[in-house]
Amino acid sequence: MRLEEHFAGAVTVGERGQVVIPAAVREACGIQPGDKLLAFHHPYGCGVIFAKLDQIQRMHYALTQMLAVTDAAPQEPAAD
Repeated sequence: MRLEEHFAGAVTVGERGQVVIPAAVREACGIQPGDKLLAFHHPYGCGVIFAKLDQIQRMHYALTQMLAVTDAAPQEPAAD
């Protein structure tokens, strides 16, 4: 995917640190009024990443299930 496919416009940070998420982004991500978002700072300090809390919880559950299956699988002996 190209970066241009994900660009949805510019926002301005208000005096209280608030931004308006563009309607196209809210629609594409299914963000509704009242949804909880987690905010992360980018590891290189170049921005902010928002993620829907319910999606993070679903991802956590799915990863936990995959890890449980992996842990329960018989281990192959290490090759010498």
